[in-house]
Amino acid sequence: MITLNQISKSFGSRVLFENVTVTFNAGNRYGLTGPNGAGKTTLLKIIMDLEDPTSGSVTLPDRVGILRQNIEDFHNDVVLDVVIMGNKRLWDAMKERDSLYEVEMSDDVGMRLGEIEGIIAEEDGYSADSNAEVLLSGMGIPLEYLSKKMNEIPTDMQFRVLLCQALFGEPQALLLDEPTNHLDMESIGWMENFLHNYKGTLIVISHDRHFLNSVTTHIADIDYETVIIYPGNYDDMVVAKTSVRDRTESEAKSKEKKIAQLREFVSRFGAGTRASQVQSRLREISRLQPQELKKSNIQRPYIRFGVTEKAPGKVVLKAEKIAKSYDGNHQVIKNFSLEIMRGDRIGVIGTNGRGKSTLLKMLAQVLSPDHGAVELGHQAILSYFPQNHSEIVDKKGTKTAFDWLKERKPGVYDQDIRSVMGKMLFGGDDAFKPVMALSGGETARLILAGMMLTEHNILILDEPNNHLDLEAVSALGWGLSDYKGTVVVASHDRDLIDTVAQKIIAFEADGVHLFDGTLEEYLVKKAESSK
Repeated sequence: MITLNQISKSFGSRVLFENVTVTFNAGNRYGLTGPNGAGKTTLLKIIMDLEDPTSGSVTLPDRVGILRQNIEDFHNDVVLDVVIMGNKRLWDAMKERDSLYEVEMSDDVGMRLGEIEGIIAEEDGYSADSNAEVLLSGMGIPLEYLSKKMNEIPTDMQFRVLLCQALFGEPQALLLDEPTNHLDMESIGWMENFLHNYKGTLIVISHDRHFLNSVTTHIADIDYETVIIYPGNYDDMVVAKTSVRDRTESEAKSKEKKIAQLREFVSRFGAGTRASQVQSRLREISRLQPQELKKSNIQRPYIRFGVTEKAPGKVVLKAEKIAKSYDGNHQVIKNFSLEIMRGDRIGVIGTNGRGKSTLLKMLAQVLSPDHGAVELGHQAILSYFPQNHSEIVDKKGTKTAFDWLKERKPGVYDQDIRSVMGKMLFGGDDAFKPVMALSGGETARLILAGMMLTEHNILILDEPNNHLDLEAVSALGWGLSDYKGTVVVASHDRDLIDTVAQKIIAFEADGVHLFDGTLEEYLVKKAESSK
């Protein structure tokens, strides 16, 4: 159980939440939601005791698993040890035992070793290595990595190790901030199953709608300067929240109408002989006065991509026996051929490191294949969203977001830029924020604004949902579904791929598979073939 008592947090005049008192119960799995900037990570840091609240206190159970992001602190530690560090009491006991074995044995040392062995037994320390291996295997970490130091394995694998660290040792509570980052769909599926069987208190922040809907039993939503608990998953919360807001606004309008009628009576008879009736109406007006509704912080961008008037040919993009290797011998793409037809909606899925981004870069013609060729079809015009935003957004210098967009389409009218920026939530002075000061989510929205502003009939997007909040990811899915051109999108977000894709390119261990159908259909076929 985790209890927040009168928690408040402000930054200057801006209030994130005020006097929040709420209990997160054992056995429940809470999704912590709210748009970018609402204070989700701040609240989680307060619960973790990594940041002080403006006021209030937090009560935690004895053992809490925390997903940390500080991989640099573990660079020289062995992978298996990093996982076991998730149980601090066990790890401290094991380290002390090792140090005592290096000193001269005495009665005191022997007594202390006996106490330590008791602690290790209580913490199931004699099964620690095998328990850690189970977690690492579930996260898709190869067996040969277990004895290596963290800095000797890929960065995405290091983040997976830290996730295993949070899950290790049967913690009474789990605090997870974006746990699906750096995970492929198989690893996400494994973690969903793990969390379904978890008996403690779970609080998780995620921008993966499918993951939240699959895992959570409750949603803790940060809005109206407080935290509101809704039963059910994310979709259930959206329905309930919208219903409550609509009902409140409807009641407020009804009261305003009644007040207008009463005021008309008062103005007509205020100076006449019906004084008692006028006073009655005034009291009724006072009672009906609606309280000012706090403004919801939910903002959803409006994403719609226009298509150039130039109609492309039937085949808009063709890859012929392309291949790509790195460092001379690490081949990620081998003799791959593909024809993308006008109007295709293709989802690209697969484990990290198998070549998804490489393929998209070659299709977008920002990376040349070692062999083979990529050709654009007749009158095909392409727009590309890179996974690494810095490939197209240079954050050096003093250029503003407005300036960056103006460069995307020379000769564009200022009002057209302001219009698309407003749709992507860059209102008022936000339009003139320096690019170097933009957050990851703001940079992603800026790139999407650029794609909305320019002409194209093919969109290639590599993990566009990274850094976007749930509302923005939903808006992106609708925008891509409504797009009249051709779409190729790589993502680990199942909800986004489900919404957009009608064909699948799957990077699997035995090669690249092309499938004519939706993601759900592909997963069903894959499951049947593995039986």
